[in-house]
Amino acid sequence: MASISHSSIAFCGASAASDYLRSSTNGVTGVSLRTLGRTMVTSTRSSNNLYVTARLKKGKKFDHPWPSNPDPNVKGGVLSYLSTFKPLGNTQKPVTLDFERPLVELEKKILDVRKMAAETGLDFTDQIITLESKYRQALKDLYTHLTPIQRVNIARHPNRPTFLDHIHNITDKFMELHGDRAGYDDPAIVTGIGTIDGQRYMFIGHQKGRNTKENIMRNFGMPTPHGYRKALRMMYYADHHGFPIVTFIDTPGAYADLQSEEKGQGEAIANNLRTMFGLKVPIISIVIGEGGSGGALAIGCANTMLMLENAVFYVASPEACAAILWNSSKAAPEAAEKLRITSKELVKLNVADGIIPEPLGGAHADPSWTSQQIKIAINENMNEFGKMSGEELVKHRMAKYRKIGVFIENEPVEPEKKVNMKRRDAVVSTSRLEGEVEKLREQILKAKETSSEDQPSSEVLNEMIKKLKSEIDDEYTEAARAMGLEERLAAMRGEFSKASAEEHLVHPILIEKIENLKEEFNTRLSEAPNYESLRSKLDMLRDFSRAKAASEAASVKNEINRRFQEAVDRSEIREKVEAIKAEVASSGASSFEELSDELKEKVLKTKGEVEAEMAGVLKSMGLELEAVKPNVVEESFVPSEGIQEKVEKLNQEISEKIEEVVRTPEIKSMVELLKVETAKASESPGDAKVSSQKIETLEQQIKQKIADALSMSGLQEKQEELEKELAVARELAAEKSKEDDDDDDDEDGSDSEKPEIINPSFA
Repeated sequence: MASISHSSIAFCGASAASDYLRSSTNGVTGVSLRTLGRTMVTSTRSSNNLYVTARLKKGKKFDHPWPSNPDPNVKGGVLSYLSTFKPLGNTQKPVTLDFERPLVELEKKILDVRKMAAETGLDFTDQIITLESKYRQALKDLYTHLTPIQRVNIARHPNRPTFLDHIHNITDKFMELHGDRAGYDDPAIVTGIGTIDGQRYMFIGHQKGRNTKENIMRNFGMPTPHGYRKALRMMYYADHHGFPIVTFIDTPGAYADLQSEEKGQGEAIANNLRTMFGLKVPIISIVIGEGGSGGALAIGCANTMLMLENAVFYVASPEACAAILWNSSKAAPEAAEKLRITSKELVKLNVADGIIPEPLGGAHADPSWTSQQIKIAINENMNEFGKMSGEELVKHRMAKYRKIGVFIENEPVEPEKKVNMKRRDAVVSTSRLEGEVEKLREQILKAKETSSEDQPSSEVLNEMIKKLKSEIDDEYTEAARAMGLEERLAAMRGEFSKASAEEHLVHPILIEKIENLKEEFNTRLSEAPNYESLRSKLDMLRDFSRAKAASEAASVKNEINRRFQEAVDRSEIREKVEAIKAEVASSGASSFEELSDELKEKVLKTKGEVEAEMAGVLKSMGLELEAVKPNVVEESFVPSEGIQEKVEKLNQEISEKIEEVVRTPEIKSMVELLKVETAKASESPGDAKVSSQKIETLEQQIKQKIADALSMSGLQEKQEELEKELAVARELAAEKSKEDDDDDDDEDGSDSEKPEIINPSFA
């Protein structure tokens, strides 16, 4: 807007006033009406003079997003300058959730120690490393045992990356498209075309704000009918041009105000649902935060639906559900658990098709890494759907939603249970799982009987073991609920997690409480109504674990034999072995002892080279050869009855002492901690190195404690004395045996033992 030096201007003379307002001509400085823009122009006439007054409103100069010198190589192309989504000027403030407060305390300790080290100049490296290790472990423990309501809070985290954050991280180029072609453009839904690794996609997603100002502008990610109609227009556009569609879901629900209802909110959502089932291009939906009700479904009818690890997808929010069922939003944690809205639960229910991992701490802890996981998931699914025709995609999409939900028919239920039967008392059918188990068992038995290698693969066995473990976990949870121990177990788990995060070992009182609860659970387990089902599944798990171990052992054995054969078939090894065979055959010797010293040396040297080659093969497979025992039968040494009694008595004393030491609170807590670390290591193979170090340290500490206790009890001296006595008895027995052998040789006059025949194919 043109700037004028005065707030008002006056023109005298009726004939020239209009000319002055139209332009600046004839050497007179005037202001055109177009330049005035939205000014207020008033005119007054007094006798022969006309006065025109214009009041200009000071405004902000328009800040066009296009720079004066645009960089043509900018990511996304020069058109990306038109995007209103710019990096935040200030870094987002860290937000700590309620359940994350113990982590904040550990962080504060680490900062205090570092500050002290900087101020005093002392070396606190060991303390800092210990605290950081505890922080990482506490973070891992916390985020691997999240409750449903905690996942809801993470999905709503203010700093969680939004749709456009992910888009700019995963796309090579992205151009946002606006408008529903009916006069509206809803900022709560963003659409646009982008490329990933050269493949063009239509991206549609809910957009939340990164701060209060953006949230107000984006209506907190709650779309109006105009947003869904804009998404529908882009879906038609993608279907026409053959672009795959990727939708990102992150909304508490559609905007439910009066104006949205008047403009057809329900019709817009229903129209999207109907249209998406008929599109002949691949559709991938990804829940990156919370997916609420029809507002999420309106862009979520896809060939596959993926969820970030801490995302949630629900018909009604936990707070709304709690207000309806319990008349209080304080029951939201219980409602979140009953609704089964987490990614893990929804995959079990076949609502979601896969889980995209998040870093420890949530997606906001490392947005770039999370975006790359989303990119990998998109590429993997497009490899599958890209091969399907349009008709196949439509059928696949319809079949996906047709199979959601399980209906059990013709299952006998006792009449007294039918009246007011609660869901947890309903009969759960395991026929499908039993059918899969029986089929797999038949395959294993058939392979054993025919001695064929057509056994189930490790992948199939792993999948079955994974299913059984999940079923067993559910059975244990159901049993705890039936026995009324669920709340006590949850409270005990919380106490133990908190104690594990502390610097000291678990308190003996807590260990005793855990032992008592475990004993009570095991004692009452047989009373649970699902005990028989649980025991059956445990038996299945044991059988398949054994089958898996046997399959892996057979696989390793076959691989070792194959590599051994390859090593032996190498030309240089084969030539050496054949040359030695020829020399042995030409010497006419029938035993190794009859060979000349030179030939013996050659044989041993060649044998050593072959064994070294074999050891190299084992090492390349990650195996180690500890020792090779010669096939020699040694005469067993049998000590006298007196020595045997002493040995048995000492062993009994040592066992009793070890049991006494293990029962002490200190060793007991260390053993329990060792069990926990071992379980964590099996659940999280990614951190195997750190876990193995902790396990090894704990084992050494326990062994050292037991050894110290034994040495102080005087049992070590007794063992040393008994070992000396055994050594003397063994020497006497060996001398006597040698004398007997010499007498036998003198009587026979010749060596009556069978000669040792050299096996020429020892390689």
